[in-house]
Amino acid sequence: MIIDVLVAEIGSTTTIVNAFNIHTDIPEFLGRGVANTTVDTDVNEGLQLAIEDLSAYLKVESVEYKEMFATSSAAGGLRMTVHGLVYEMTVRASKEAALNAGANIHLVTANKVTEVELNKIRNLNPNIILIAGGTDYGEKETALYNIKLVLEMNLDIPIIYSGNIENHEEIIELFTKKEKQKYLKIVENVYPRVDYLNILPLRKVIYETFEENIIHAKGMQNVFEIVNQKIMPTPGSVMESTMIFRAARGNVITIDVGGATTDIHSVANPSDDFAEYLEGEPLSKRTVEGDLGVFINHKNVIKNHDKTLLLEALNISDDELNIILEDYNYIPLSSIERSLVYQLTKRCTTLGLDRHVGDLRRVFTSSGQKIIPEGKDLSNVEYIILTGGALINLENTEEIVKEYIKRNPTKLLPRNNVQIIKDNDYIMASVGVLSLKYPDVAFELLKKSLRIEWCVCIQELL
Repeated sequence: MIIDVLVAEIGSTTTIVNAFNIHTDIPEFLGRGVANTTVDTDVNEGLQLAIEDLSAYLKVESVEYKEMFATSSAAGGLRMTVHGLVYEMTVRASKEAALNAGANIHLVTANKVTEVELNKIRNLNPNIILIAGGTDYGEKETALYNIKLVLEMNLDIPIIYSGNIENHEEIIELFTKKEKQKYLKIVENVYPRVDYLNILPLRKVIYETFEENIIHAKGMQNVFEIVNQKIMPTPGSVMESTMIFRAARGNVITIDVGGATTDIHSVANPSDDFAEYLEGEPLSKRTVEGDLGVFINHKNVIKNHDKTLLLEALNISDDELNIILEDYNYIPLSSIERSLVYQLTKRCTTLGLDRHVGDLRRVFTSSGQKIIPEGKDLSNVEYIILTGGALINLENTEEIVKEYIKRNPTKLLPRNNVQIIKDNDYIMASVGVLSLKYPDVAFELLKKSLRIEWCVCIQELL
């Protein structure tokens, strides 16, 4: 069977291959194959097994394809360190851009990098080092100092510079003298002027650099023997889908609860009431909670849960819970296991939203008490998309979000007529990378997966 496009999602636990026919009047999702990710040997082994599983699902002898795209979060995904000047300015802008691109950020520093921090970089061995600092034609010494120190470490790691434009020539000269030009990427300043975040150019270069240096999982250096199109970080691909949806339909939040992490993506303008307080907040924002996941990190989630409330919700004893956890599997088989995963998913969603969404704060000023917004204002959001295996496959997960909104009246969340929709075909990550070449096709596939006409709508929650 010849298929137009396959999209592989190479995860920490599983590898998925989604099949699409796109060169038709109506693009179509055909089905998926799944296999364990063979990260300890060669990820291509798991990829081939997933293609074989797809063949079995489609009931054909073999599958051939014209194009194959891929996303990856195997072996920790895209590991980055971020270094800027002022934490609330260039550092924050750089961090937002890296998170938007799907990075897992392992170290963030402000001002001049210290010897202790250099040792941390060396031990972390990130996939990309991002250095910024200074508005254009502003302070430039700190970024240069940091570039020189990192360059002296002699690491074979790509370095992206996204700081003061005045440093470009000197940085190029430094890398040329060290014969390290191939490790340097220079991009537009991520913070060219005060309260302006220039995220998109940096995000694009992070994607490109990730694709060029995708060798951090065993066998990934050979992945292009099978993949003949774009490859990008899986969370970045989910963000791309979220941005496509927002451009077509309106302000949106995507909640992605996975086995290892919980990611919240939002693309939204602030309300008119709060816009003046929130200058410098990015249009698109991603937060990643590396300690919150329903499989690999389920023990962390349980620790973050009130044990008494958890046992009460499950209607079991502590001993019974321990027995379930002894043979815990990411695919729940019994009703009590599904109830446990539901409660873990609820906790991941709650903590993820707590950390992502802005809130109203009470402050005291010389003219008296005021209520002001702090953080990302999502009160204008029209859609909330649920993705990730647990949120999609468990029943009534929309209630988790509805209950969260009810219980958090000061959170900057929508109150009326927001539509909660599921990524029913579980293809948001695939659609994102596919959109880099086929944006119109990607939206049609996304629209079908979201079953937009069947949305669950919140009416007058308060």
